[in-house]
Amino acid sequence: MPADPAPEDVTDADDVLVPIPPDHGEAEPAPEEVRANLYDFPKYYDLVFGSDWKAEYDFLRECFDKYRPGEVKTTFEPACGTGRLMVKLGKAGYEVAGNDLNEKAVAFCNARLKRHGLPETAVVGDMADFQLKQPVDVCFNMINSFRHLGSEEEAQSHLNCVADALKPGGLYLLGLHLTPEDDDWEGEETWHARRGQLSIISDLRTTDFDRTKRVETLGMTFHVTTPTRSFVMRDTMHYRTYTKREMAELFEAVDRFEILETYDFCYDIEEPIVIDELTEDVVYVLRAK
Repeated sequence: MPADPAPEDVTDADDVLVPIPPDHGEAEPAPEEVRANLYDFPKYYDLVFGSDWKAEYDFLRECFDKYRPGEVKTTFEPACGTGRLMVKLGKAGYEVAGNDLNEKAVAFCNARLKRHGLPETAVVGDMADFQLKQPVDVCFNMINSFRHLGSEEEAQSHLNCVADALKPGGLYLLGLHLTPEDDDWEGEETWHARRGQLSIISDLRTTDFDRTKRVETLGMTFHVTTPTRSFVMRDTMHYRTYTKREMAELFEAVDRFEILETYDFCYDIEEPIVIDELTEDVVYVLRAK
């Protein structure tokens, strides 16, 4: 496995997402390939999954204003990863904190917070087994991390932990991909993200799907180009699946939240959606009972 290149400064400049052009050039030698856990390379993870932070950040703040009576001051992000949203909210004046199982991601997050003059408030912890010293106004988990919880028991434990972490009437913004009730469904996403001289072409596609066991396996390929090398990272991710009905049953079993509204990943606060059997991307706006 290649060593992680020297850290590059994470600036506030927007990352760039560009379409992948057709290949009209001459064939080049195949790049080096490595098996690696993307979560152990937080700089790469941050670029691949963090480029859309502005839309999510704006949406979060709009939800704070629309659905939380009184001023939102304190926030917590379970499975915070690299803290791409924590740092933006912290710079806007909110108190932020989070947890994540990956020590390298937590270290990256805290270094980022420190670089912006914010307290280092990310800790190593389990999103399905945590307790806060003081309740907060809002919790959020925006891009599918919830689906890493591999069983119904873990999912229920997570929701109970979040409910306990919230003040009365506090919000939980939960974003995930639902599984359409369509036997022919499969997922695939390809995009190109760039920050400075670091470029990553990402390809995520479903390689196995078991509705009975409720497991989706994703093959992940990342073509990484830095100023000094080019290589391909390959990884595999396992997600628990949820249909519209299965999410409804989960919320009913826990019975700690009221569903205020649902949105898609366009994050348009003026355009809530009605979830049906073919809905894929959804953000639940939940209020603690």
